[in-house]
Amino acid sequence: MPLEIPEVVINRLPLYARALAELAARGEQVVSSQTLGEMLEVTPAQIRKDLSYFGRFGKQGRGYNVQLLLAKLREILGLDRQWRVIVVGVGRLGQAIVEYGGFEPQGFHIVAAFDADPALVGKQVGRIRIRSVDELDEFLRREPVDIGIVAVPARAAQEVIDRLVAAGVRAILNYAPTTAHVPPDVAIRHIDPVIAMQSMTYHLKLRQGTSAK
Repeated sequence: MPLEIPEVVINRLPLYARALAELAARGEQVVSSQTLGEMLEVTPAQIRKDLSYFGRFGKQGRGYNVQLLLAKLREILGLDRQWRVIVVGVGRLGQAIVEYGGFEPQGFHIVAAFDADPALVGKQVGRIRIRSVDELDEFLRREPVDIGIVAVPARAAQEVIDRLVAAGVRAILNYAPTTAHVPPDVAIRHIDPVIAMQSMTYHLKLRQGTSAK
């Protein structure tokens, strides 16, 4: 039975990979868990524990080879290949996602975008022509897609996600301000900036209360 990796560990791996990429760009060849931890505000012990789930990468007292560890993390995360992505919902947020230049260098290739608004259908966003959402099912039958990005209003999110799942999409990034449900074999991540800010106001209120004493 394969070892089950805690989700929190998986979520930290891209942060490690990004830090290592920064070090590699500066020409650093070796990094200690102490230095890596200081970059990411993670304890060295936590870094060593996280990496131990996937094997042995460093030597006691000598640190990690930056290029080798970066290559291994990219392999673990599947960043050593190309992933086909579609965007459903091309309002202001969806357009920003389609035009964002940071996806392509990391292997995420946006191949199509869909919207229900007839005023948007046919328009060009970057190199992508917006298609009608009515074409979604037929497109997915013809074209394999790895990841679906959903940026539609909350009321439409579950229906869109159900269509993606039915067509075989097994990874979904949901920007709609609602919690959608998927089968156990589908990975979904909910991204809601309002929820993130609401969690930060807890800390702001706590600090304001402390300073008032």
